[in-house]
Amino acid sequence: MADGAQPLAVPGALGGLAVARKAWPRGNTALLVGAVVVGAWLLVAVAAPLLAPQSPVDLDVMNRLEPPSLQHLFGTDEAGRDIFSRILYGARITIPTALGVIAIATLVGGAVGAVAGYAGGRVDEVLMRVVDVVLAFPSILLAMAITAALGLGLRHAMLAMILVWWPEFSRLVRGQVLVVGANDFVLAARALGVPAHRVLLCHVLPNAFPPVVVKSTLDIGNAIILTAALSFIGLGAVPPDPEWGAMIAAGRTKFEYWWVATFPGLAILSVVLGFNFLGDGLQDLLNPRLRRD
Repeated sequence: MADGAQPLAVPGALGGLAVARKAWPRGNTALLVGAVVVGAWLLVAVAAPLLAPQSPVDLDVMNRLEPPSLQHLFGTDEAGRDIFSRILYGARITIPTALGVIAIATLVGGAVGAVAGYAGGRVDEVLMRVVDVVLAFPSILLAMAITAALGLGLRHAMLAMILVWWPEFSRLVRGQVLVVGANDFVLAARALGVPAHRVLLCHVLPNAFPPVVVKSTLDIGNAIILTAALSFIGLGAVPPDPEWGAMIAAGRTKFEYWWVATFPGLAILSVVLGFNFLGDGLQDLLNPRLRRD
């Protein structure tokens, strides 16, 4: 290269790939595995009508409780419905339900925790006592009680889970706001007369965000389990909706027909593990102390 010549610019696509490869943390296998598993299930949820070989709700009493075969990959249930198709369509119910619950709980709980932590004083005291009251009850029992009071149905189950979950995010966000709010750059912004809402939104919350992302990702798996548990005891999805927990409940007394409950259980296991791996990987990625050069 001649003196004073500029190096050739890397093309946009190759440059982006190089940046992504450099930014990707080495050894973060959990993030890669979690992203692949979660991405695959999200794709299944979107493309279920194209992937399912049969209808998930049509009855076929002539093929009741058939074992897995080439015609029915995961066998059939007590009504002759194809379990493989029902699992694919079940992803369209269980996963969006869990995502919606955690998203709303994060927003509500995060807002309450941010206000409590930043305002302090009497506001903090009142809001945290409300949080303590909700956290005093076991989450599964409180969700069951709220759902039973509201009535059967997945929407009522979602509302119950949101009411159970938001205090956990309030506690987390409040703690992060108190920690970040004690930093010099926040104190300097206050001293310069920056409005309180702008300090909170522009300086405090962005720096308190990483732990909330990790907890939200991990809690999606827990929300999937709770959704399935409520449906399992009859408080969630209403038959014939192909919800995974309800599918397991249909096979709980049919031990000789092992496929009825086994494959929905494996679906829950795989997607929960995927979100757990993704959460662990995000924790390694977002926590500077855990990053590898």
